[in-house]
Amino acid sequence: MGETVRLQASDGHGFDAYVARPQGDPKTGLVVCQEVFGVNEHIREVADSFAEAGYLTIAPHLFDRIERGVSLGYGPDDLDYGRSLRARIDWDDAALDIEAAVKRLREELGQDARIGVVGYCWGGSLAWLAACRLPVQAAVGYYGGQIYELNDEDPRCPTMLHFGEEDPIIAFDQVEAIREAHPDVIDHVYRAGHGFNCDRREDYDEAAANLARSRTLAFLAQHLG
Repeated sequence: MGETVRLQASDGHGFDAYVARPQGDPKTGLVVCQEVFGVNEHIREVADSFAEAGYLTIAPHLFDRIERGVSLGYGPDDLDYGRSLRARIDWDDAALDIEAAVKRLREELGQDARIGVVGYCWGGSLAWLAACRLPVQAAVGYYGGQIYELNDEDPRCPTMLHFGEEDPIIAFDQVEAIREAHPDVIDHVYRAGHGFNCDRREDYDEAAANLARSRTLAFLAQHLG
């Protein structure tokens, strides 16, 4: 279903992105932001699943500024390496790359197209970043461990967050702080751990993943069409 395309950010950085197309005319466009494991098989399958739901979907290779084509597994060494790459990407550069993905979608769908962003893990924090800084109309973040670092920034579009109450990475007082600072943001908490949406990870929870997906799709339909 998917193909690799080349994008260029406004600072001249060129990078790859995975694009998944629906079979018929797209409802509108969606950016999928990766975990720290790169645009791997799982993220490509996530993009494919949103295309099957009717969205023209693009997953930018956000590690390409450091190392091109990163696609990791889920072992401890992969996690350590992915975290080391994430630490070298600053928020401003990530925003430029997501902005380029949004621009590519609008080039195909029209400048008035309503665009959403969905992200997982590190990408969940990037979805929050996009909601705060970029011209998008909806954002959904799954277990974004750095959202708290950006808690002083306000989303400019409808935003939904998914967290796991058994997540060892995100302290629940951070979730409470996000709620207090942003009462208009919708959040859902599941009896699950970090990475509960990913069927490659030990913390995968099918019930939580299915419920979160149904809520995400309903939210996107409400705000994107």
